[in-house]
Amino acid sequence: MPDLQALYQEEIMDHFRRPRNRGALPSANRWAEGHNPLCGDAVTLALHVEDDVIRAIRFEGCGCAVSQAASSMLTEAVEGCTVAQAHALSEAFDAMLKPGAEPDATALQLGRLAVFSGVAAFPSRVKCARLPWHTLAAALAGSDRTVTTEA
Repeated sequence: MPDLQALYQEEIMDHFRRPRNRGALPSANRWAEGHNPLCGDAVTLALHVEDDVIRAIRFEGCGCAVSQAASSMLTEAVEGCTVAQAHALSEAFDAMLKPGAEPDATALQLGRLAVFSGVAAFPSRVKCARLPWHTLAAALAGSDRTVTTEA
């Protein structure tokens, strides 16, 4: 298992160091902000949704490696998905991080996002990993409130 953990750690650090889809999205028609007051993570998601499909998504923000890598990987995972598919991924991601979750149960559905399964052992990091997903839900719902991990 240590080799697998090292691989997961490497993937998370790669997305932290070289985030994908970071930056502004001028064509955005949905957006939301999220904040984790415990460790200072902040993320803003901008989406262009058309015909119930996420055509483009970008993020901006700062924070720990887990929150920034989760933001980067989220954008890769949901771009091109329908809103319903994005919600299903979000639910699977949340389920994977619950105490006692069976990682293999959601690995097929989550694909590369399963690298975050090890975060479940660190409750303070679970909020970091979930922040961009909760922010995505707010953006898709058209919420104008800042999402917080403490709500």
